[in-house]
Formats: sequence, C-alpha cells, structure tokens
Amino acid sequence: MHLHGSIILLIFLGLATVAILLVLHLTKLGVLIHQQIPDRPQRRLFLASVSFFVTFLAVRLLVMSITHHVGPFGYVEMGGRHIHHLVWGILLLLLSGYGTLAEWGTGDTPQSILLSRLLSLGYGIGAALTLDEFALWLNLDAMAYWSREGRESIDAVVLFGALLAMGAWGAPVFRMLFGGRKKARSG
Repeated sequence: MHLHGSIILLIFLGLATVAILLVLHLTKLGVLIHQQIPDRPQRRLFLASVSFFVTFLAVRLLVMSITHHVGPFGYVEMGGRHIHHLVWGILLLLLSGYGTLAEWGTGDTPQSILLSRLLSLGYGIGAALTLDEFALWLNLDAMAYWSREGRESIDAVVLFGALLAMGAWGAPVFRMLFGGRKKARSG
C-alpha cells in the first residue's frame, strides 16, 4: 500500500504550521521574535522564510524516500498522470498572493493576525514546493530532478531562500546576535 506523498506532506506541513503558530503565540521565543522584529511585514517575511526552509527540507526527504522506495510513500497520480508538487506550490502561491493583495490579515484582531501568519506560512510553503522543482519547469524534464541539471533547483532555492531570509532576518537578527557582543567587548 502506497501512501500518497502529498497526504504525508500535507499532514507534516499542517503539523509544522500549527507548531510554528503555537511557538509564536505561547512561548518566550515568540515574545523574543515579536520584540526583535517589531515591524509586522518583516515578521511575515520571517515566517515565510522559516516555512520555506522547513518545507524544502521535508519535500526533499519525501521525494528521496519515494525514489529510493523507503517507506510506504508514492507519487500522487490522477488519471495515470503524475502530479508534481510544484502544482500544489503554485496553487498555494496563488492563494496566498490573492489574500495578500486583498489585504486579508491586515487588521489588529486575533483572527486577522492569525490569517496574516497563515498567509505568510502558505507563501513560504508554496515557494518551496515550486522552487524545489525549478529544474523541472526550466527544462521540462522530470528526469532532471536528480541529475546534474537538477542542481538548478537547489541553486534557485538557495538564492530565493537567501533573499527571503535577508529580508526577514537581516539587520534586526544580526543586531540581536552580534550587537550584544560588541557592547560586552567595549565595556
């Protein structure tokens, strides 16, 4: 019996999303992030970058287990056609992009803040699912995923992830990490 990779990935990403939201809402780490990144758009970038990297790692591990026949996983097929995970990524990007353009999650109510966080997480997840198969949509060849040309997917993920992380983690995180050390040395 094969479990569809998308079901496993959906369950994993759902649990990861809930875990990230709980950490932000119920822990000191969430308070620290809120204090160090007071700008709401920058916090949204931070959430998107975290979900981007977690999703990329999860999908790579899942695809590796499918291609090496490890575990009960299998590809998603509809009508005999393999549905690549970039399809789900594009759908998530469209949904989160629409929500952002429609200014969902821009209010100050708890529901609006939750929606803002969900859109940010959805964007990061969608971007990772799509860019993980960058070599596929660049070359239109499914065999490129694990070939030398498949390295283009990793390059695209690293470049986009770095851009996302710089926007989110940039100055505030570096000030938090290294600002305290400079003060300690000079005193």
